[in-house]
Amino acid sequence: MLAIIRRAGILRAFAAVVMTASLTGCANFYVDNATPEVPVSAYQKPAQPQPVQLFFEFQTKGVLNQQASAHLKARLADQVRGSGVFSEVSEGPVAGGASLSIVLNNVVLTDDAFSKGFATGLTLGLAGSQVGDGYICTATYRAPGATEPIVKKARHAIYTTMGATAGTPANGTKAASAEEAVTLMMRQVVSQVLNDVTHDTAFK
Repeated sequence: MLAIIRRAGILRAFAAVVMTASLTGCANFYVDNATPEVPVSAYQKPAQPQPVQLFFEFQTKGVLNQQASAHLKARLADQVRGSGVFSEVSEGPVAGGASLSIVLNNVVLTDDAFSKGFATGLTLGLAGSQVGDGYICTATYRAPGATEPIVKKARHAIYTTMGATAGTPANGTKAASAEEAVTLMMRQVVSQVLNDVTHDTAFK
């Protein structure tokens, strides 16, 4: 079973996998290349950026993970601030009432909710041991005075291999650690939904 991303006792990738790796060999982490980072320059910037209240939640199969959410929240906020899309990114209410909610849901790749909408060049079932961890990122933006929110989704994946015969994923970028893999995955998938939000005709 895949566990929640944790580091230094709080953020580890796939507790069960790491435990197995300690017995069978070193674990290697690969970030799928199918969801590249969208550069900030590609975003559709508003003529007069407005402040926004930011909400973030990390989930495992739809269930809130408070520790992972707390660990990743600051870097998510930094990314949104660095986008240049908003004049201010705040944890509290802002003038105008705009809000942006980003939910990153960790699911196994065999879940219908993930597999129906995600295509990858990686192949499971290689010799050795390889497992895939899927992520569904949902951004919900409520503009000042808007009656309906803008909702955008993007998908990503991290693969973990173990053992000398596990092979190398054909469409993945190797990360030095689970922490690095999660950081890259989140930055890439969040950039996708931010870009989609800014290009929506209702964005303002």
